[in-house]
Amino acid sequence: MTSYKDIAIETRGHIAIIEIRKPPLNFFDILLIQQIANALDEIDANPELRATVLCAQGKAFCAGADFSDPNRKETVADASGDPADNLGSIGHLYMEAVRIFRAKKPIVAAVHGAAIGGGLGLAVSADFRVACPETRFAANFTRLGFHPGFGLTVSLTELIGKNNAELMFYTSRRVGGEEALKMGLANVLVPQDQVRDTAIKLAEEIAENSPLGLLSTRATMRNGLADRVAKATEHELAEQTRLRKTEDFKEGVKATAERRVPNFKGR
Repeated sequence: MTSYKDIAIETRGHIAIIEIRKPPLNFFDILLIQQIANALDEIDANPELRATVLCAQGKAFCAGADFSDPNRKETVADASGDPADNLGSIGHLYMEAVRIFRAKKPIVAAVHGAAIGGGLGLAVSADFRVACPETRFAANFTRLGFHPGFGLTVSLTELIGKNNAELMFYTSRRVGGEEALKMGLANVLVPQDQVRDTAIKLAEEIAENSPLGLLSTRATMRNGLADRVAKATEHELAEQTRLRKTEDFKEGVKATAERRVPNFKGR
């Protein structure tokens, strides 16, 4: 396996474990998403591996993008165009995100802490999520003053239903592990110190089955999902790019950094 900067990959029998290593909050940028997509490509190419666990170090699973960091990277090192161009930079990120949805083998996400914004998108890209009472899922885009992304308008809606997705989008509320289990956002709920081991056991249970049968069945069950996500991100990107230019977006980011209720003006 390739060595990566922000993730580590371990193999155990027929499963692979991808660990995000950007603690404590594991904020993502395009480089992290690209590394995860590349690792999944390697796992797909290895006939000995049948399932993947996606987990993280630190306090959060993935707290999304760090809007308070002026140096945050949204473009790959060799990406063409101006990194300050939101349309180009976030577009590149979503291209990498779609690659994750195109992975061929089952993925179990071990969500031991917060999965916020794009971090929620990353968690939802997996087939299954193991959570705990301390887990927090949030699509906090409207609280920041803009539009959901990472394909969540498709992936989250298909997972928990349109109305539950609307509830999460419109309120930006944080959904705890127990509520997530009830709405189908989490598949298993265990104590926090058991999240990773439980995810590994689930992946091992999956990996006991026929590898060709798994590939075939998963392809059927997720038929067209990556294409739907790709189409959704085109619209999401256009709306995000438009709304990022507003005063409300600046206020949303500022209020989040200051841990206060935003004072939106609708402009």
